[in-house]
Amino acid sequence: MDLTANARLLGATLLLSSAGYALPAWATDAKQLALEIESKVIQWRRDLHQHPELSNREFRTGKLIATHLRSLGLEVQTGVAHTGVVAMLHGGKPGPLIALRADMDALPVTEKVDLPFASKATDSYRGQSVGVMHACGHDTHVAMLMGVAENLVQLKDSLAGDVMFIFQPAEEGAPEGEEGGAELMLKEGLFAERKPQQVFGMHVTSSLPSGVIGVRAGPAMASEDSFTIEVTGRQTHGSRPWNGVDPIVASAQIINGVQTIISRQVDVTKAPAVVSFGAINGGIRSNIIPDKVELIGTIRSFDQQMRADIKLKLAEMSSLLAKSVGASATTEIHQGYPVLVNNPELVAQMKPVLASVVGDARLIEPGLITGAEDFAYYALEAPGMFFFLGVTPEGQDPKTAASNHSPEFYVDEAALRVGVEAMTKVAMTALGARP
Repeated sequence: MDLTANARLLGATLLLSSAGYALPAWATDAKQLALEIESKVIQWRRDLHQHPELSNREFRTGKLIATHLRSLGLEVQTGVAHTGVVAMLHGGKPGPLIALRADMDALPVTEKVDLPFASKATDSYRGQSVGVMHACGHDTHVAMLMGVAENLVQLKDSLAGDVMFIFQPAEEGAPEGEEGGAELMLKEGLFAERKPQQVFGMHVTSSLPSGVIGVRAGPAMASEDSFTIEVTGRQTHGSRPWNGVDPIVASAQIINGVQTIISRQVDVTKAPAVVSFGAINGGIRSNIIPDKVELIGTIRSFDQQMRADIKLKLAEMSSLLAKSVGASATTEIHQGYPVLVNNPELVAQMKPVLASVVGDARLIEPGLITGAEDFAYYALEAPGMFFFLGVTPEGQDPKTAASNHSPEFYVDEAALRVGVEAMTKVAMTALGARP
């Protein structure tokens, strides 16, 4: 998951109180089972953390997951979207199908956390040798969902319906030239034979205290599109710019001009949006005006129509601004993840369930997150809910804690039990569990 820094600073407000919610008798079972399996979940997490694997390369991870799920007697399919694992649990009574998803991949980050199970792994990424670390917490997601699967198998007689467990590779993005992630799983027919009526996901975050749960109805995480703009001029000596066309000046015009797309051309009262440039490549000497400059950046938005409009305006404005100084510009948009939208009715149904795990005061509504998540693809296919679990230890300020994707990202493992209990109860509620 790509979490931008400003997401950590967005405020959070208490959700509507769940006072008066009658806790079902079976909820006690879910809490007890989460306690009983806690040590196993932590052990799995530490093993996964010590052996991280990059996107589309999660071979060991997938084997570990499949072995556990088969030991539970589940129907298991491997090799989905390269390394993904999908398992099916049939409840004791007829009913709908729901899906629970965890992502599996690590990041090209060299770990700096002093842990006895710290990652020492390395791999090749874009032609370079890199450290590999579960710097976004996907090791915890896998471990928690393995625990949830074991719990639900023990409770299956009370489930009126079936559960699809999705262990997904490449959430952080497939390697260049490859497909991967949620989009590829769906392309390969994940929901083709039987589409779930609801889909749930969970993500750990350092932006919340340990054990706090955050969930937001409606748009929750931004869409993500990257772009490359190639600005072409005519090379000349730096002392005689009039003999050529300067693509660096044209690029400066583009960088400044496209900021008006957000400030003046889209309705920011409807939803926020961001256009940012992340790289400028061009030129090799102080006295040579080059032929070309490459600009690279990202677009974030929370509305699909606004997303489309911004991409169109970016290409048009870049071309016109370059033309105004005699240059030309070609824009290529690399479409990324869509807006992650949590189904409002589903969130309303599950808020009391989450509150029963952590209490009203520790269930919050986070601000909009300009990071992106490919869980959004599942939520386009079926009503979805994606919630966050805080993992910053007590006594540490989440605002200053090392963020997801940092080499110093740290997980308070006490939060994992909370995540297991929460997802177990969500699944049981969705399938009408009864004592």
